[in-house]
Amino acid sequence: MSPVARVLACVAALLLLGAGAVRADDAGAQPEHAAALLAKYATLKEELRHNKFNRPLAMRSHEGADGVTGEIHALLAYPFAIAAPALTEPAQWCEILILHLNTKYCRPATDGQPAILHVVVGKKYDQPIDEAYRVDFSYRVAARTANYLQVNLDADEGPMGTRDYRIVVEAVPTQDGRTFFRLSYSYSFGPVARLAMQLYLATVGRDKVGFTVVGKATDDEPRYIGGMRGAVERNTMRYYLAIEAYLGALSSPATARLERSLRDWFAASEGYARQLHEMERDEYLAMKHKEHARQKIAMARAQAQPSAR
Repeated sequence: MSPVARVLACVAALLLLGAGAVRADDAGAQPEHAAALLAKYATLKEELRHNKFNRPLAMRSHEGADGVTGEIHALLAYPFAIAAPALTEPAQWCEILILHLNTKYCRPATDGQPAILHVVVGKKYDQPIDEAYRVDFSYRVAARTANYLQVNLDADEGPMGTRDYRIVVEAVPTQDGRTFFRLSYSYSFGPVARLAMQLYLATVGRDKVGFTVVGKATDDEPRYIGGMRGAVERNTMRYYLAIEAYLGALSSPATARLERSLRDWFAASEGYARQLHEMERDEYLAMKHKEHARQKIAMARAQAQPSAR
């Protein structure tokens, strides 16, 4: 592989990792955060009813001088009493994250404080772990009450000079028995990482787009945002669909949940094929079953280590 090709491959993984990272307010979850989230729900009700996503969802993104941010607000069809417990354990998050086609591995380590998610991200095809990129996220349930949930995942450093990866999920119950949900993210980068990302997006990733409409093409079709904002939006949607698929699979028997969540994630992503299509379903399912088996073996070995001493 040429030096340029190696850089492009690394940048592709960086962009995918960035989509998993979410920035939030680090001041801690205060009671007013639940009220603020419900107020946001009130302002977005009309957009949640009528939008291009064909589901109750609103998306925003922003690119700054040294980082990129994105955010999804969505109305989940599940009661808060179901959604909140399903999003509060590190192992559950590994089951969610592995649905993304670029997550190669995720293992929780809960023997310390905070808990750590050992995550490996890589290419969109089957890939050995030692050829992908590892990022360790500290995991913390910042708040969990009867009416509010906040979960934070933080990684101060990433590959190629990237930093400040942040994942935050917030949720509140609604009066009609559903859950209003916020997924926000960001990561920062220096000039070298920015240049490498721009190189990738101008070559291998030049035809990839996000969801924000920025105009119309000559054939009167919508013209979508590209570049780093496009990459952030694609992956924000992939992680949101992973959460939705995981929650939906909870109603199935435990032995059937993985297969259902994989199939539901793929079917939902194909609803946005212009942005998200990367491979065929059977290829995705085979890859994910292999990665999940590898993840399960690693978790079993880690759990056995204390008793082995």
